Amino acid sequence: MTSPANRTAFVSGASTGLGYAIAIGLAQAGYDVAVTSRDVARLEPLLQEPALQGRKVVPVKLDVRVDGDITQAIAAAADALGDIDVLVNNAARSLVKPAVEVTPAEWDDVATTNLKGPFFMAQAYAARCITRKRSGCIINIASTHGMTGFAGRAVYGITKGGLIQMTRMLAIEWIGHNIRVNSVAPSTVLTPSRAKMYDDATRARMLARIPTGRFITPEEVAAAVVFLASPGAASITGETLAVDGGFMAS
Repeated sequence: MTSPANRTAFVSGASTGLGYAIAIGLAQAGYDVAVTSRDVARLEPLLQEPALQGRKVVPVKLDVRVDGDITQAIAAAADALGDIDVLVNNAARSLVKPAVEVTPAEWDDVATTNLKGPFFMAQAYAARCITRKRSGCIINIASTHGMTGFAGRAVYGITKGGLIQMTRMLAIEWIGHNIRVNSVAPSTVLTPSRAKMYDDATRARMLARIPTGRFITPEEVAAAVVFLASPGAASITGETLAVDGGFMAS
C-alpha cells in the first residue's frame, strides 16, 4: 500500500447513512476518498462536511445495478486519486415485506444491489490490483440480518448472508495477491432512512434484543471499517466483524 500520507479509499453509497459516516471516518484517518451515489448532486452535503476539508474528495456517479457504471466508477476514482488502497462496498437497499409477498422484480433489485453489485465491484477492483501487482483491501458492509433469522427481512437477510460468504470466498482466492477481504456486520443502526421506518413500539422491540440497550451508531461502524483498513489488521482476512452491541452473543 501507499504511505500513510497518501492513502486512498472508494466508498459506494456515500450520500447518506453508513456510507456518509464511513467516508468521514476514513477522511479523518488520513484517506483521500472517492464517494459515490446514483445522483452525484446528493453528495453535496457530504462534500461540505468540515471533516473532509483538506482531503481530496472525488464525487463519482455509480449505480451498482448497472454493469457499465462499475468499471467506469473504478476508473474515474483511480484517474482522480491514483491507485485505490481500500474499497468499501456499502451501497445497499432494504426490503421490509413478508416473504410470501416478495415479487421477482423486488428480489432482483435487492439481490442485484446487495450482492451482485458488490461482487462485480470487488472483481473490478481486484483485477486492477492484480494487473498492477499491488496489494488491496476490500471491506463489505454486511448485517447481522445475514447471520440470524428475522421475520419480514428475508430477501435483505439472504443477500447479506451471501455477502458474508462472498467475503470468505474472495479472501481465500485473492490472498496470494495480498488482497484482504473482510466485512462489517452491524445490527440496527438508526440512520436517517431507518429512523423513518420504525415507530416507538418497533424500536422498543428491537432494543430489547440488543444487550447494550442502544442502537449502533454510524460512527461505530465507520471505526470498524477504519480498523480493518489499517496496518493493524494486516493479518485479518475472510472475517466478519459484528458491530452489534452483543446481539449475536445473546
